[in-house]
Amino acid sequence: MMDWTDRRCRYFLRLLSRHALLYTEMVTTGALLHGDAARFLGHDAAEYPLALQLGGSVPADLAACARLAEAAGYNEVNLNVGCPSDRVQNNMIGACLMGHPALVADSVKAMLDAVDIPVTVKHRIGINGRDSYAELCDFVGQVRDAGCRSFTVHARIAILEGLSPKENREIPPLRYDIAAQLKEDFPDLEIILNGGIKTLEECHEHLKTFDGVMLGREAYHNPYLLAQVDQQLFGSSAPVVSRSEALERLKPYIAAHLAAGGAMHHVTRHVLGLAQGFKGARRFRQLLSVDVHKTNDPLGLLDQAAELLKGH
Repeated sequence: MMDWTDRRCRYFLRLLSRHALLYTEMVTTGALLHGDAARFLGHDAAEYPLALQLGGSVPADLAACARLAEAAGYNEVNLNVGCPSDRVQNNMIGACLMGHPALVADSVKAMLDAVDIPVTVKHRIGINGRDSYAELCDFVGQVRDAGCRSFTVHARIAILEGLSPKENREIPPLRYDIAAQLKEDFPDLEIILNGGIKTLEECHEHLKTFDGVMLGREAYHNPYLLAQVDQQLFGSSAPVVSRSEALERLKPYIAAHLAAGGAMHHVTRHVLGLAQGFKGARRFRQLLSVDVHKTNDPLGLLDQAAELLKGH
């Protein structure tokens, strides 16, 4: 979700669900330790509960970044062992680390020793050349023995040569049965399912087996899916926010962003999916992705977009 779930996206998503745990885009240890840490760690308290997702493989660096996350107020640190892109592989980040379970275990232990907040791991069910169930159990077992209690399992292997990141989300088949076997064999661990989940009905079904579900791209492209998460999955009795209400509640945040010198499209690029599935969606997207660059009245344009949402 790099370049997607930035702080502006997360603020918007939090308007739809108060209880879902939100994750940052993956941030590398190098970016935090040698770049603009304040920019990468920046967030609004309204985003909580919030996890920082880290990419890295040097235990001491990951521990230092975990300390930064805890000091900044994050509720969890998540180590990414699932991203298949060439760029991160070359830096020993992401899914390639599934071939180095001892290093992942050392990294997790270093982070757990450094902070009091939970340290979790997101991973695949395997990588090419290391895709047997026994090897998956070896990976999870070593990381568990280092102290990790929560694993988010993307139920596909990653093909590290020959497939793009997009293809790695689509071509390797989903194997929910493998993830379910993992939960059965590691009943003491929190196992959260990820990969290909598109509806709350599917979430309900998977929660019969797993301890949680993670929604990724579906929650971004069809964000209104989150509007009923609190009621359906967390038992909340609060009223469901409407699409137009969500955009109205975002307006003060956008106004503050504009006053600080920002551009409205920094925020509105994340809300284009709010109109998915009904008449007027195309006009809604045009207003907030094309017309937004031409207007002298961005908040007035936002009001026009909100009008299109009313009644849906």
